[in-house]
Amino acid sequence: MNMLARNTARKGTHYTLFESGALKDWINNSVDIPGLGKVPGKLFLKDAMGLTSTEISINAMPPGQGMPFHHTHRQNEEIYIFIHGQGQVQVDGEMFDVREGSVVKIAPKGERVWRNNGSEMLVYIVMQMREGSLQQWGTGDADVPQKPVVWPA
Repeated sequence: MNMLARNTARKGTHYTLFESGALKDWINNSVDIPGLGKVPGKLFLKDAMGLTSTEISINAMPPGQGMPFHHTHRQNEEIYIFIHGQGQVQVDGEMFDVREGSVVKIAPKGERVWRNNGSEMLVYIVMQMREGSLQQWGTGDADVPQKPVVWPA
C-alpha cells in the first residue's frame, strides 16, 4: 500500500492531476511488497490516479542500494526513464550503465535487476504496460478541434 500523506490528486471529468512532491523527497515514499516488506523510495500511481492502461511508479534509490531480486513479467514490458543520478542495469545477465537521460525498454521475459552505483540519489520513473497493445500513438491518436487557444489573463 502506498503512503500518500504528502501526495495529493485532483480529479476532473477528463483528467487527474497528481502532485508527487520534489524529486529530493521521493525517497520518503514507500510501498509494501509481499515477501520483501516495506520498500523505501517507491510509489505506484495506478490507484492514486485511477490509471487503466498502465502502471507507473516514481522511484528514488540511495547510493549503494539496488533491487534485491531479479524478476521478469508475464505480459508487461517496462520502460525505465532515469532522471537523476547514475546506476547499472542487468538484463539477461548483460550489464550496462544508466544515467540522467537514459531510457531503457525491457521486454516481459527479460530478467532484470538494477542498482545505484553512484554517489547521488538515483531517481527514475518506471512505466509498465501490456506488450503489443499500442494501436495508436502521437498525433495518430489525436482529434484536433478547430478553435483558437486562449489563456486567461
